[in-house]
Amino acid sequence: MVDLVSQLTHRKKGYTLEAPFYTDPEIFEADMDVIFGRHWIFVGVDVDVPEPGDVMVVKVHQTEVAIVRDDDGVIRAFHNVCRHRGARLVHDDKTTVGNLVCRYHSWVYDTTGALIHAEHMGQDFDKSCHGLKPVHCRSLEGLLFICLAENAPADFDEMERQIAPYLAPHNLRDAKIAYEHDLLEHGNWKLTIENNRECYHCGANHPELTVPLFAYGFGFDPKELDPAEREHAENYACMLNDNHRDWESQGLPSKEIDRLDDMVTSFRTERLPLAGAGESHTLNTERACKKLMGNLTNAKAGALHLWTQPNSWHHFMGDHAVVFSVLPIDAEHSILRTKWLVHKDAREGIDYDLQNLIGVWMATNQQDGDLVGYCQQGVRGKGYVPGPYSPHTEMLVEKCTNWYVGRMMAHLAQTRAVA
Repeated sequence: MVDLVSQLTHRKKGYTLEAPFYTDPEIFEADMDVIFGRHWIFVGVDVDVPEPGDVMVVKVHQTEVAIVRDDDGVIRAFHNVCRHRGARLVHDDKTTVGNLVCRYHSWVYDTTGALIHAEHMGQDFDKSCHGLKPVHCRSLEGLLFICLAENAPADFDEMERQIAPYLAPHNLRDAKIAYEHDLLEHGNWKLTIENNRECYHCGANHPELTVPLFAYGFGFDPKELDPAEREHAENYACMLNDNHRDWESQGLPSKEIDRLDDMVTSFRTERLPLAGAGESHTLNTERACKKLMGNLTNAKAGALHLWTQPNSWHHFMGDHAVVFSVLPIDAEHSILRTKWLVHKDAREGIDYDLQNLIGVWMATNQQDGDLVGYCQQGVRGKGYVPGPYSPHTEMLVEKCTNWYVGRMMAHLAQTRAVA
């Protein structure tokens, strides 16, 4: 049995985790209990269930959650389990219903989760005691989060207070999903997140993604720069400050907020400029969709990024948005779920070309998936020892790892105190 307390206590700051954190089934189950079972998890967008009666099912390890827009337009979440004898209730990833009907014995629930019909249960049976079991569900300006715990972390409100003004101009609730894609990654979920939290690897591995990106926006060692490179870095810093000032004067909050390692519900956001035409994550750096998001009038709105712990990252541009979630399967496999959003009135083939819209991130996701697989193969072997993070380009990976260790330690300390 893995001594999780010892493993966490002796973790060396500034280094990757010991191999069992990426390979051991017991630690994976602890991750599912503590991290994915007790924190806010990003699972989709409001427009996954755009109309009353629309349902989306999300699987978080062994737990399925049905997310439903009720008849009054309120988005709710329930365990996807009939309250009679535990049958799976909704069988499709997405569907539309009048009521939720169990196929086993035809118990019927309305879209608020209330049991409204159950035959042959006797006169003393109280339907009001057998509604669907609710799951905490919150929408952050159109981004959907759930929490499986009985008591969800209360600091979601603080994240919402700080992040909502950044997201509001993009108006995700007035968008539609143009495309979505699931990629099976042969790696532990933490390797996927670690890979995302840095761009140290980007230059050598992402020829499509780096076209619209500025190299100096993702960290560098100033001592390694020659005079020309130092001048370029200084110019980028000035441009970033100028862009932040200009965007904020237009009502687009832009300056960095970094709460990756000092909140339970942790996050980071910043709006960054794009190179070339400066409009979008496309190979020609021009907008992929003619119709802009929300009420934006300027395609050169940069790229607003948002990370939330433990399982998401997102990019919001003037013309479209891309949202990502990591859903663990087992200790060595994960699903990366990506959704591309455009304005709800944008027409495929007229306002946007789908392949142009999704091309950069379809390529980048596969490249990252391959890299995660290489890491998983490496950490399995006897030659693996924790390696050092770069203090100049991987400082945010360190913050994410610190958050993970801190949340696991806090739970174990609480468990020991109760015992």
